[in-house]
Amino acid sequence: MTNDTNMRLLQLLSQKFPNSERASAEIINLEAILSLPKGTEHFVADIHGEHEAFLHILRNASGNIKRKVHDLFGDTLSDEVMHDLCTLIYYPEKRLEMIEDSADGDLSDFYARTLPQLIQVCRSVSSKYTRSKVRKALPKQFAYIIEELLHESPNDDDKDVYVRRIVETIIQTGQARNFIVTVCNVIHRLSIDQLHILGDIFDRGPGAHIIMDYLLTRENFDVQWGNHDALWMGAAAGCDACIAIVLRLSLRFANMATLEDGYGINLLPLATFAMETYADDPCLRFLPHVRAEEGETDEKHIRLIAQMHKAISVIQFKLEGQLIRQHPEWNIDRRGTLENIDLQGGTYRFEGKDYPLLDSFLPTLDVNDPYRLSPEEEELVERLHHSFVISEKLQKHIRCLLSHGSMFTVCNSNLLFHASVPLNADGSLREVEIDGNTYCGCELMQQIELKMRTAFPSPYGESAKSTARDFFWYLWCGPDSPLFDKSRMTTFERYFLADSVTHHEEKGAYYQLRENPQVCADLLDHFGVEGETRHIINGHVPVHAGQGENPVKADGMLMVIDGGFAKAYHHTTGIAGYTLVYHSRGFELIQHEPFTSTQEAVAKGTDIKSSKQIVEMMGRRIRVRDTDKGMHLQQHIGDLHQLLQAYRQGLIKEKAKR
Repeated sequence: MTNDTNMRLLQLLSQKFPNSERASAEIINLEAILSLPKGTEHFVADIHGEHEAFLHILRNASGNIKRKVHDLFGDTLSDEVMHDLCTLIYYPEKRLEMIEDSADGDLSDFYARTLPQLIQVCRSVSSKYTRSKVRKALPKQFAYIIEELLHESPNDDDKDVYVRRIVETIIQTGQARNFIVTVCNVIHRLSIDQLHILGDIFDRGPGAHIIMDYLLTRENFDVQWGNHDALWMGAAAGCDACIAIVLRLSLRFANMATLEDGYGINLLPLATFAMETYADDPCLRFLPHVRAEEGETDEKHIRLIAQMHKAISVIQFKLEGQLIRQHPEWNIDRRGTLENIDLQGGTYRFEGKDYPLLDSFLPTLDVNDPYRLSPEEEELVERLHHSFVISEKLQKHIRCLLSHGSMFTVCNSNLLFHASVPLNADGSLREVEIDGNTYCGCELMQQIELKMRTAFPSPYGESAKSTARDFFWYLWCGPDSPLFDKSRMTTFERYFLADSVTHHEEKGAYYQLRENPQVCADLLDHFGVEGETRHIINGHVPVHAGQGENPVKADGMLMVIDGGFAKAYHHTTGIAGYTLVYHSRGFELIQHEPFTSTQEAVAKGTDIKSSKQIVEMMGRRIRVRDTDKGMHLQQHIGDLHQLLQAYRQGLIKEKAKR
C-alpha cells in the first residue's frame, strides 16, 4: 500500500478526488453503474460497400426499434400508425419532408401526437444507461429539454401539465421539426452501445465511402481489418499492386462510384489508355458483373469498362510478378503467371500441363521480360499512384481505420478477427516468417498489425515504409496471411483458363478445423480469452444459409457472421447479411432479407425483413459488472478505496471542500 509507485499513483488520483467526500461519491456512482444491464453490442461483417442496407440496419437497430414500438404501443396504436412511427424514427429528415409536402396545412396536431410517442421510445432505449451517459448523447441545444421529458413521468398528475406545456412550447416556437430529428437521432445512438465491424467495408457495393463517413460520426465502434480493407489501406499507402487490384475489382463489378464520387480518383487516363490499347479487342472475358436491376444497359459504356478492366488486370499481373521477384521470402512461387504464357501457341503452362488460353491478345506483353511495364503503362501507373496518395478523403478514411481498427480484438469474452489464425493440420499454431523472425497466433497478429501501421507516417524510415507498403499485397494473397490463408490466389487462371482444376484455391487448416470445439478452445486460451461463455466471431467466408448451413459452429463456440451483405453474394448465401446482437440477456443472430432502397423505405415505409435466431441465452441478466468495462471500473473502485484509506491514515492530506 505504501510503496513509492502506489503513493505516486494515489497522489495523481487525489488531484481529481481531493477529499474523502469526493472519493466516496465516485465509489457510490461507480457501484451503481456496475449494477446496470450491459449495453447492447452489434456485430456485422463483410458489408462490402452496401451502405443503404448497412445504414438501415443501424437505424432500425436490427429490428429492435420496431419491437420496442410494438411493446410500447401495441395496445393503443394501429399497425399502420406504428409502422409510420418506425419509418419516421429511421429517416426523420426525409420522412418529415414527405409529410410536410403532403399536408394540407398546420402540422401542430401531428407534432402534438408524435413528440410524446418519440419521447417514450427514447425513454425505453435509454433505460439501461446512467443519466450522465444519456446526457452525453444529447445535442446541446435540446439537452436540457430532452432530459426533462425523459425523466418526468406523464402519469404523475403534478407533472402532467408541466410535460404537456413543454411539448406545446416546442411546437409554438417552431422547433418541433428540429426536435423530432434530434430525438430520432438520439434513439439511433442509444439503441446500439457498441458496434463491432469484423472487416471488409470496401469493394463490391457502391458506398464504402458513405459507410466511412458515417463511422466518422460515431465514437463507439471498432473494426477488425479484413482483406479488402487491407487492400485499400495498401492502395492509400501507395502500393501500386494494391492500387491495380482496387481498380480491377471496382471495374469487375461496374462500381466506380466509390473511386470517382467518393475519393476523386481520376479514371480518365486509364480509360484513354484502354480504348487505345484494346480498341479492336472485344474483351469478352472482362465484361463487368452488371446487376440488371441497376439498369446499366449502355453497350458502349459496358465495352469501355471491359477494356479498362482488362488493361488494369494485365498491369496488376505485371506488378505482382515484380513483387514476387523482390520478395522471395514470401514463398509465393506458384504465381509466375505471365512467364508461363506461350503467346505463339496460345497456351499457358500450369503445374506441368499446357492449357489453352481463352484470350491471347496481350499487346503490351514482352515475352522476354513479361513483368516489365510498357512506357505507356508505366506512365499510367504513376498517374494512378498520384491520384490515390493525394486523395484527402481516402487518407482521412484510412486514418479512421487505423485509429479504430486492429487485426483482432478481445471484447467481453469474445475473440474477434476477420478471417483466420494460421494453423497446422494438427491444430497447432502455424509459424510464419516476418522480416526474418517467426511468429504464430496472437504474436503473429500483433506483428502484422505493427508492420501495417509502419506503412503510414511513422519514425521507422523510408525503407521500412516501402517494405510495409508491399506487405499489404502479401496480406491480400499470401498463403500464410491471416486475411487470406489459402494455398494461392487464382485470379489469372479464372480470367484466362477454362478448366476449373486451375481455379482451385486450397483453404488453410483453420477453415477445416474451426468446427472442432477443442481447436476453438485452444485458440481462446492462447489469446487469453476468459469467461463463463466465450466465443470466436469471424466473417470472411459466406455462410450458405439458403442451403441450410448453420453459422453457429463448434458447439456454439464459433460464430461466422458473413451472411452476404453485398448483392453479389445473395445468390451464394441465400440471404442478405447477419447482425449478431449481444445484449444483457444473451446472443441473438438476426438474419436479414434483401433491402430494396432507402428511397422506397422512406416513401413506402418498407423495412428489412429479419428473422431472429436465439444463439445463447444467459441464466441471469448480464450487468456492467460482468463486462470488460466493469472490470476496469472495479479496478478504479479499488484504487479509490486505497485513496480513502490514505486520507484516513493521513498519508495524503485532504484538500478543503469548496
